[in-house]
Amino acid sequence: MPMHDWARVEPTIFHHFHQQWSAEICKALNAGLLPPGLSALIEQHTGGVVPDVLAVERRGPRKPRPGGTATVPRTRMRVETQGQTLLRRANRVAIRHRLGEVVCIIEIVSPGNKASRSAVRSFVEKTHEFLRAGVNVLLVDPFPPGPRDPHSLHKLIWDEVDDVPFEMPAGEPLLLAAYRVGDESVGQTPVAFLEPFAVGAALTEMPAWIDPDSFVGVPLEDTYQAAWAVCPPDYRHLVEHGRLPDE
Repeated sequence: MPMHDWARVEPTIFHHFHQQWSAEICKALNAGLLPPGLSALIEQHTGGVVPDVLAVERRGPRKPRPGGTATVPRTRMRVETQGQTLLRRANRVAIRHRLGEVVCIIEIVSPGNKASRSAVRSFVEKTHEFLRAGVNVLLVDPFPPGPRDPHSLHKLIWDEVDDVPFEMPAGEPLLLAAYRVGDESVGQTPVAFLEPFAVGAALTEMPAWIDPDSFVGVPLEDTYQAAWAVCPPDYRHLVEHGRLPDE
């Protein structure tokens, strides 16, 4: 199932799919992809422009868990910091919820996140806040750069981490970005694993980092297809053709 052009429909149309896709990702992770002791939950933000997110949470104390993948993710682009910015230090306060420490956030960008300068700034600041707190982030951006993020949301996020050049490849304006936080105890600096793509392309499996040395592959394409399959026929026609069947 190719990625649809969500920029051609109203934001309220994407909102429905956003919820369906989040739920499918959550189900896939909890159905056996996550190692024992980790749970994926949909978290709702209140009073802001940050979308609903998936939080991968750890029950109980932090310790190594079997089941994650230890190989390097196969994304086409990788950016690593040269300095010590955003290293996770031993005395950093962790973000916690009732089920335990949050180790990764999966965010699907919505049109509202790019609707204004303040919305973009809030999104970037929240993502940076997660990284500073030692929470890994997987960002799914199905919308092309606009006047408020001309070089992508990733460029705005990474500018807060390290000042390195970044340009989106020609013809691939959409982006998947997996951020692994740094860990001073093992000498790791923050790394961004990037996969640009375009409307009509299949989605690459992306890493959700759960520890400094392991991640879980998130099946974005399969979950996208599952969410799309349960959308009403008129809805799918509108997204695919930009109009309802009888118009």
